Amino acid sequence: MKVMNVMNKATRHGLAAGLLVLVTTSVWADGRRLTAPQLQAYQQECAACHMAYPPGLLPASSWQRIMGGLDQHFGVNASLDDASVAEISRYLQTHSGRGGESSSAPPQDRITQSRWFVRHHRFTASDWAHPRVKRASNCMACHVGAQSGDFDEDRVRVPQGVGGRNFWHSDD
Repeated sequence: MKVMNVMNKATRHGLAAGLLVLVTTSVWADGRRLTAPQLQAYQQECAACHMAYPPGLLPASSWQRIMGGLDQHFGVNASLDDASVAEISRYLQTHSGRGGESSSAPPQDRITQSRWFVRHHRFTASDWAHPRVKRASNCMACHVGAQSGDFDEDRVRVPQGVGGRNFWHSDD
């Protein structure tokens, strides 16, 4: 009976882990793999205006400030009801990362201004303004799988006319 209970527990854990893999987004940032299960409320609310960025791309303190200031969300009123704010905040806090920063560096609330982002995206101002890119936060312009959390360097497709020099630097 004990062996059966152990086996059933192991089987249950294996199935649970397998299901988690099916609903998990995997992201690489600054040489670290970042994963988070999908949260429907986050996808529905945030992706209505922009890509639902993987929570591991920013530290918990940044997500806390962002969620606490939705009435002035980068110049736009993105207010949500209290229940949605609480649910999404818990998700972002739980799955936050270091944001590619050292623990001694002040947190950066804009992914595109974090040191690791700048180090790995060596574009000029005119590259960011290119009609097919438009802005640094438009990950999908080059990362064709960004919506599903795929930022693999091998699948980057930079639009023609963008990046006249070594803009993608991943040797650091």
